[in-house]
Amino acid sequence: MQFNIPTLLTLFRVALIPFIVLAFYLPFVWAPLLCALIFVFAAVTDWFDGFLARRWKQTTRFGAFLDPVADKVMVAVALVLVAEHYHSWWITLPAATMIAREIIISALREWMAEIGKRSSVAVSWIGKVKTTAQMMALFALLWRPERVVEGVGIVALYIAAVLTFWSMFQYLNAARHDLLEP
Repeated sequence: MQFNIPTLLTLFRVALIPFIVLAFYLPFVWAPLLCALIFVFAAVTDWFDGFLARRWKQTTRFGAFLDPVADKVMVAVALVLVAEHYHSWWITLPAATMIAREIIISALREWMAEIGKRSSVAVSWIGKVKTTAQMMALFALLWRPERVVEGVGIVALYIAAVLTFWSMFQYLNAARHDLLEP
């Protein structure tokens, strides 16, 4: 297999995940900012690797597999860290909802691909808006420099949670006939 720059960026994003966790637990006043900056840097590589792969026509099967896995693992780890920090049901519930949705939709996509209908559960614009709200929320809640930023992060987290449900139901509705056929 030949590696290209977009795939290397995706691998780099995966390699950054332990550093997000390590930065989160550092016993320094600047640790939350470092954690949030590593997270946002990783999120930017997500956009950049996809842009370059399409622009340079360097899409690969491995990249198409690894990119969404890297995104989901990075977001799930960040959600777990945020839930641990706040140690409250009103943060843990949307975090758990988002992680559960990713597992459900990943399983749905895998199953739909198995029956040859993967395109009926393609990423929608709602999923992209959800991801944007999720990234904003996680950046703010990992950084948490003051109450206003935390408040914005919590609002964005709940917007992402609502969009999570909405997009999940859209995907399930698109696959409903295949799921429910005898």
